[in-house]
Amino acid sequence: MSHHSISPAEWEVMRVVWAHDHVKSREVIEILGDKMNWKPATIKTLLRRLVDKQVLSIAKEKRSFIYTPIISEEEMAQEAADTLFSMICAKEAGALIQYLIETHPLSKSDVKVIQDIVAKKMEMAPTEVDCHCIPGQCRCNLIHH
Repeated sequence: MSHHSISPAEWEVMRVVWAHDHVKSREVIEILGDKMNWKPATIKTLLRRLVDKQVLSIAKEKRSFIYTPIISEEEMAQEAADTLFSMICAKEAGALIQYLIETHPLSKSDVKVIQDIVAKKMEMAPTEVDCHCIPGQCRCNLIHH
């Protein structure tokens, strides 16, 4: 999996593009200009950066530029989650997942899917998750060394 690092401002732009699948730059400007209090030049810069990062494709249609996502919202969210979890001790992953479940709204169907996944995961789960951090990089590692 390749990793695309985008800023919070770029996420805002991408959410508009994902919602519309393909969108003209002026539509992005209309949607985000007022909401974010951004100037058109700022939005155009963000769009150009996303094209440079190969997250968006651009096509010229008459006098307009049309932007289309190259990577889906789900793929970007998964990359962001993978990046976040790669930055913490593996022993802390469960606490972070618990926090996410407790603090974010979930539908009954979401909860059911999560319950099913957890039930399957329970069958193969180790008693304790191994720490793979560099010595001195986490608390559990300090305790054992």
